Formats: sequence, C-alpha cells, structure tokens
Amino acid sequence: MRRVALRLWVLCWLMLVWILLWGTVSAANVISGLAIALIITLLLPLPVVPIEGRVHPLALARLISTVLYYLALSSVQVAWLAVKPGPPPLSAVLRAHVAVKSDLVLALAVNIFNLIPGSIVLEIDQTRRMLYMHVIDVGSDRAVNQFYRQVAEVERLLVSTFERDSDWRPAPREELT
Repeated sequence: MRRVALRLWVLCWLMLVWILLWGTVSAANVISGLAIALIITLLLPLPVVPIEGRVHPLALARLISTVLYYLALSSVQVAWLAVKPGPPPLSAVLRAHVAVKSDLVLALAVNIFNLIPGSIVLEIDQTRRMLYMHVIDVGSDRAVNQFYRQVAEVERLLVSTFERDSDWRPAPREELT
C-alpha cells in the first residue's frame, strides 16, 4: 500500500512540474503531464531508497529554522567578504566527519551544506562518512571552529529528526536490491 501511494505521489508531482513548466492549467497539460510522468516512471525507474527511521516533526522544524538561520547568516558573511576592502579571504578544503547512519540522510546533509553560502562539498567518503568541503574564510581559528560547530549542529539536528536510536530499524536487505 505504501509503495502504491509513493508511486501515485511521484506521478502527481511530475505532472505538477509539467504543468508549472507550461505555465497554464489545461486539460491538455494535465493529460500530457500524466503521460510524461508515466513514461518517466516506467522507463526510468529510480532505485528503491530504504527508509530506516521516522520523521520527528518538532525536530524537523528546528532543523529547518537552523538551516534558514545559517542561510541568512552565511549570505551576509559572504556578501561582506565580497565588498570589504583588502586581500581576498583565505580559503581551504576542510574534512568533517558526519555520524549519520543512512545514505539518504547523508545525501540530505550534503545538500544542506551545499545550500549554505561559503562552503561546498567537494568529495564524499561514503564508507567513513567524511565530507571534504571547500570553505571560504578560514583565516582565523575562530572561523574554522565556527565551521566545525555548524557541521556538528546540522549533524545533531539531522540525527534527532531522522535517526533516533529508539526509532532506527535497518532496512531489510531485499529492499536494497
């Protein structure tokens, strides 16, 4: 039942994207959007992604608000670095360990870090859960420590939102194939 509901959701989502791309809601756009969605889902199926935990809405709200705060703060900091007089800021590639269990949550973490201005994930060591990130402005110990605090806070919020030990159930191996 869950799998059918998920497929219907994907069909509706793809149909909505099609309608938004055309810019008008019409019978032709709805029907062609449904046809395109069916073709995409049947000919180009996505692999099954195991869902191993459960979502905690209050923790999700904290995660979203924290990410929005970091988006705003980092945007102001990067804008200031762009206009302040003097030499350009020192940048570096830093390594950060992210202790998440699920590949899905790891991918979400990478997307969050890529959205926040001032850093971008260059490489992911999936087995060791290491992220190698290019970071702007590592000219002081305070800036480097702030980066690592930010990574730790996002990691903590991701775990409390999706991977609490009390809710964690590893996916059966047959789901992964």
